[in-house]
Amino acid sequence: MSNCTQLGESDLATLQRSIAPEMHAARFVYCTFADFSLPPGLQPICTFRESEGLTAVVQREDALRLGIGHQFESRLITLSVHSALHAVGFIARVATALAAAGIACNAVSAFHHDHLFVPVEQADNAMRVLEQLARADAGERV
Repeated sequence: MSNCTQLGESDLATLQRSIAPEMHAARFVYCTFADFSLPPGLQPICTFRESEGLTAVVQREDALRLGIGHQFESRLITLSVHSALHAVGFIARVATALAAAGIACNAVSAFHHDHLFVPVEQADNAMRVLEQLARADAGERV
Protein backbone atom coordinates (compact mmCIF):
# COMPACT_ATOMS: atom_id res chain seq x y z
CA MET A 1 0.00 0.00 0.00
CA SER A 2 1.21 3.49 -0.84
CA ASN A 3 2.06 5.97 1.91
CA CYS A 4 0.93 9.40 0.71
CA THR A 5 1.42 11.26 3.98
CA GLN A 6 4.86 12.71 3.15
CA LEU A 7 4.29 16.26 1.93
CA GLY A 8 7.82 17.42 1.16
CA GLU A 9 9.25 20.93 1.37
CA SER A 10 7.24 23.89 0.09
CA ASP A 11 9.30 26.89 1.25
CA LEU A 12 10.94 28.34 -1.88
CA ALA A 13 14.14 29.53 -0.14
CA THR A 14 14.64 26.13 1.52
CA LEU A 15 13.98 24.32 -1.75
CA GLN A 16 16.52 26.48 -3.55
CA ARG A 17 19.23 25.95 -0.90
CA SER A 18 18.54 22.19 -0.80
CA ILE A 19 18.29 21.59 -4.55
CA ALA A 20 21.14 18.97 -4.56
CA PRO A 21 21.16 18.12 -8.31
CA GLU A 22 22.30 14.64 -9.36
CA MET A 23 23.00 13.80 -13.00
CA HIS A 24 22.25 10.27 -14.19
CA ALA A 25 24.76 8.50 -16.44
CA ALA A 26 22.25 7.34 -19.07
CA ARG A 27 21.16 9.38 -22.08
CA PHE A 28 17.44 9.72 -22.69
CA VAL A 29 15.29 10.53 -25.72
CA TYR A 30 11.64 11.39 -26.35
CA CYS A 31 9.47 9.09 -28.51
CA THR A 32 5.82 9.26 -29.48
CA PHE A 33 3.36 6.50 -30.32
CA ALA A 34 0.18 7.57 -32.15
CA ASP A 35 -1.50 4.22 -31.37
CA PHE A 36 -0.87 4.71 -27.62
CA SER A 37 0.96 1.37 -27.53
CA LEU A 38 4.54 0.79 -26.39
CA PRO A 39 6.63 -1.72 -28.34
CA PRO A 40 7.38 -4.96 -26.47
CA GLY A 41 10.54 -4.69 -24.40
CA LEU A 42 10.47 -0.90 -24.09
CA GLN A 43 10.58 0.30 -20.49
CA PRO A 44 10.24 4.09 -20.37
CA ILE A 45 11.33 6.17 -17.40
CA CYS A 46 8.08 8.13 -17.83
CA THR A 47 5.09 8.43 -20.14
CA PHE A 48 2.40 10.99 -20.79
CA ARG A 49 -0.83 10.53 -22.73
CA GLU A 50 -1.71 13.40 -25.10
CA SER A 51 -4.45 13.57 -27.69
CA GLU A 52 -1.83 13.05 -30.45
CA GLY A 53 -0.36 9.91 -28.88
CA LEU A 54 1.65 8.47 -26.01
CA THR A 55 4.92 10.25 -25.25
CA ALA A 56 7.61 8.04 -23.75
CA VAL A 57 10.98 9.08 -22.41
CA VAL A 58 13.36 6.16 -22.80
CA GLN A 59 17.03 5.39 -22.65
CA ARG A 60 18.65 6.26 -25.97
CA GLU A 61 20.17 2.78 -26.25
CA ASP A 62 16.73 1.18 -26.02
CA ALA A 63 15.32 3.42 -28.77
CA LEU A 64 18.29 2.59 -31.03
CA ARG A 65 18.10 -1.15 -30.25
CA LEU A 66 14.38 -1.25 -31.10
CA GLY A 67 14.66 1.08 -34.11
CA ILE A 68 12.31 3.68 -32.63
CA GLY A 69 12.34 7.24 -33.95
CA HIS A 70 13.22 9.78 -31.29
CA GLN A 71 14.16 13.38 -30.51
CA PHE A 72 15.92 15.48 -27.89
CA GLU A 73 18.92 13.48 -26.68
CA SER A 74 19.20 14.50 -23.07
CA ARG A 75 20.67 13.83 -19.66
CA LEU A 76 18.48 13.47 -16.62
CA ILE A 77 19.18 15.66 -13.60
CA THR A 78 17.23 14.84 -10.45
CA LEU A 79 16.74 17.62 -7.92
CA SER A 80 17.25 15.55 -4.79
CA VAL A 81 15.32 17.81 -2.43
CA HIS A 82 11.93 16.32 -1.56
CA SER A 83 9.71 19.04 -2.99
CA ALA A 84 6.04 19.24 -2.16
CA LEU A 85 3.72 18.85 -5.12
CA HIS A 86 2.00 22.06 -4.04
CA ALA A 87 5.23 24.11 -3.80
CA VAL A 88 4.86 27.40 -5.66
CA GLY A 89 7.59 28.77 -7.91
CA PHE A 90 10.31 26.14 -7.52
CA ILE A 91 10.31 24.83 -11.08
CA ALA A 92 9.86 28.40 -12.35
CA ARG A 93 12.98 29.49 -10.46
CA VAL A 94 14.99 26.52 -11.76
CA ALA A 95 13.77 26.96 -15.35
CA THR A 96 14.48 30.70 -15.23
CA ALA A 97 18.07 30.12 -14.10
CA LEU A 98 18.61 27.55 -16.86
CA ALA A 99 16.94 29.76 -19.47
CA ALA A 100 19.21 32.67 -18.52
CA ALA A 101 22.14 30.37 -19.36
CA GLY A 102 20.53 29.36 -22.68
CA ILE A 103 19.75 25.81 -21.55
CA ALA A 104 16.56 24.04 -22.63
CA CYS A 105 14.84 22.12 -19.86
CA ASN A 106 11.98 19.65 -19.85
CA ALA A 107 10.78 19.19 -16.26
CA VAL A 108 8.88 16.26 -14.80
CA SER A 109 7.58 16.41 -11.25
CA ALA A 110 7.12 13.12 -9.44
CA PHE A 111 5.92 12.43 -5.89
CA HIS A 112 9.27 13.01 -4.17
CA HIS A 113 11.47 14.92 -6.59
CA ASP A 114 11.58 17.08 -9.67
CA HIS A 115 13.51 15.81 -12.68
CA LEU A 116 15.01 17.79 -15.55
CA PHE A 117 15.86 16.57 -19.01
CA VAL A 118 18.51 18.87 -20.50
CA PRO A 119 20.40 18.64 -23.82
CA VAL A 120 23.40 16.29 -23.59
CA GLU A 121 25.83 18.96 -24.77
CA GLN A 122 24.66 21.38 -22.05
CA ALA A 123 24.31 18.96 -19.15
CA ASP A 124 27.56 19.86 -17.38
CA ASN A 125 26.75 23.56 -17.65
CA ALA A 126 23.23 22.87 -16.32
CA MET A 127 24.77 21.23 -13.26
CA ARG A 128 26.95 24.31 -12.69
CA VAL A 129 23.92 26.62 -12.99
CA LEU A 130 21.92 24.51 -10.53
CA GLU A 131 24.78 24.34 -8.04
CA GLN A 132 25.17 28.13 -8.33
CA LEU A 133 21.44 28.55 -7.78
CA ALA A 134 21.68 26.53 -4.55
CA ARG A 135 24.43 28.88 -3.28
CA ALA A 136 22.59 32.08 -4.24
CA ASP A 137 20.32 34.00 -1.88
CA ALA A 138 16.67 33.19 -2.55
CA GLY A 139 15.96 36.71 -3.80
CA GLU A 140 19.12 36.93 -5.95
CA ARG A 141 19.12 36.41 -9.71
CA VAL A 142 21.52 33.73 -10.96
